Amino acid sequence: MANTKTIELKAEKVNVVADKLKGSSCTIVTDYRGLNVSQVTELRKQLREAGIEFQVLKNSLARRATASADLTALDEFLTGPTAIAFSKDDIVSPAKILTDFAKKNDKLSVKAGVVEGKVVGYDQIKALADLPSREGMLSMLLSVLQAPVRNFALAVKAVAEKQEA
Repeated sequence: MANTKTIELKAEKVNVVADKLKGSSCTIVTDYRGLNVSQVTELRKQLREAGIEFQVLKNSLARRATASADLTALDEFLTGPTAIAFSKDDIVSPAKILTDFAKKNDKLSVKAGVVEGKVVGYDQIKALADLPSREGMLSMLLSVLQAPVRNFALAVKAVAEKQEA
C-alpha cells in the first residue's frame, strides 16, 4: 500500500504541472526517445535561454494534470517518453526551437501542444514555428507604421526641390 507522504508528494506534483498548463501561453508535448544526454542538454539550454521550461514527466502524472486543467484532449498524445515545454509569455519561440531541433535531430518528435488554452496538433505547431519571431513581427509593424510618414516626407522634399528649380 502506498505511503501517504508519497501520495501527497505526487498530488503536489500534479498540482504544479496543472498550474503550469493553466498559466502557460504555449505548451508543447514531445517524444524525446533516442536522444542522448548531450542532445537533451543542448535542447534544454536553447529552451532555457528563451525562458522556456522543459520537463520530462510520467504520462500518468501528466494525464492527472491535464484532467485538473481541463485539457484531457491532450491525453491521446501522452504516450511513450514524454517531455513538455512550458512557455508563459512567448507562443512562437517554443514551437520554433523545438521544430528546428527536431529537423536537426530526427529522434525528437513534436506530438502536439496547447496554445492559449486550445489543444493543437503538430500541423498548427509547425505553422507557429514558421511565423517570424516576436522581434521580427515588431520590426515589420514598425516598418508598416513608418511607411506613410516616410512617403509624406519624400513628397514634401520633392515639392521643395521642384520649387527651388
